[in-house]
Amino acid sequence: MTDAPQMQQLAEGVWAYVQPDGGWMINNTGLVDDANGATSIDVTSTAERTRAYLDAAAEVASSPIRRVVLTHSHPDHCNGASLLPDAEIIAHRRVADDLRAPHRLAPHIFTPFVQGDVTPRLPTVVFDDRLTIAPEGRRIEVRHPGTPAHTTGDSYVWLPGERVLFTGDLVFHGGTPFAVSGSPAGWLRALEQMAALEPEIVVPGHGPVGGPELFAPVADYLRFLIDAAADARARGLSPLEAARRLDLGRFAELAEKERIVGNLHRAIAEAEGGEPDIPAAWQDMYEYNGAQPLECHA
Repeated sequence: MTDAPQMQQLAEGVWAYVQPDGGWMINNTGLVDDANGATSIDVTSTAERTRAYLDAAAEVASSPIRRVVLTHSHPDHCNGASLLPDAEIIAHRRVADDLRAPHRLAPHIFTPFVQGDVTPRLPTVVFDDRLTIAPEGRRIEVRHPGTPAHTTGDSYVWLPGERVLFTGDLVFHGGTPFAVSGSPAGWLRALEQMAALEPEIVVPGHGPVGGPELFAPVADYLRFLIDAAADARARGLSPLEAARRLDLGRFAELAEKERIVGNLHRAIAEAEGGEPDIPAAWQDMYEYNGAQPLECHA
């Protein structure tokens, strides 16, 4: 049983909506208030969770949500957008491309959960590098890191006045980083870029809010992954074979450790200049998990 989500105030008119346990399909969102309309940073995965978030937002914000920034195209961050049919949807151009052609997972991959009647919405505003939202003088900077990282279309949201950074899934706190849709090497560069902002508060895509100390554990994992992929290539091992032989060390304490297999699919393919077989990567995560569905508490 997971704890109830919490609307956590970070600064005047700025909140993080933190959803325990931060596992598969249980993400964090952000809320920035303004008299001319609030900005939501992502939505959530299911109808029930999104309605709970919108109710919590209505209790603290002075205005309804008028715009949503999607940090990337994964369903836990996008599905609930249909419950905000009149809101402007802002995202990197690649998010629009991904949402037009989403990956469909085989139904056995996850333990069952009720998504409800929600669907993503295509962005109404797209950008390639960065975009600035400045309602009533509160500057909200939406930036693409310039490289594939967690996905090809990641954005992070920076509030320079408050020194608050919403990272989307460029930071996982307590969960295993997941790179199958992006680039481990590019992700490292994205972390360096975000750290250079010197934020005081960092809101990860999953897990508790922290500060800039959240960057280093993600970077350490990604370097471990890149080294493991190099070793697997040298030994001629498949991603699943490599994962089964790999000692995760301190990273075994992270939740969703089965992601190592999908991550190896991506890291090995990247080292070889190719693309991974995404359905095979998901199936191998299932196999690594003892041929059991991945635990999802959404």
